[in-house]
Amino acid sequence: MASAYVLAGVLHFVVPELYVQIVPPVFPAALALVYLSGLAEIAVGVGLAIPRTRRLAAWGTVALLVAVFPANVYMATHGVVVEGMPGGGDPSELVRWGRLPLQGVLILWALWYTRPTTESGPF
Repeated sequence: MASAYVLAGVLHFVVPELYVQIVPPVFPAALALVYLSGLAEIAVGVGLAIPRTRRLAAWGTVALLVAVFPANVYMATHGVVVEGMPGGGDPSELVRWGRLPLQGVLILWALWYTRPTTESGPF
């Protein structure tokens, strides 16, 4: 889980134009939000990899997933085609709508890491 978030976060800096396209237009400064979410993904990924910070990072992951949920809703409801996506940027309706419950699964996965352990310390 940790490496997946770090990789996803790095991709926000490598190909930010892909992510800018899925930021709902009601949000200002789409590029800044892409960089901010990329930085947050890297931070939670690193935090998840360290036993002492794992619980706190897991709560941060839950918050991040809730924060980026509007982008998934926007993709599903507006048929967003992501220009420049390798393999084509027009996901099927099934993929667009399937991302929404997947977000719930990812939140549950992150919540699993919020359980106290003897290694995690107070957070």
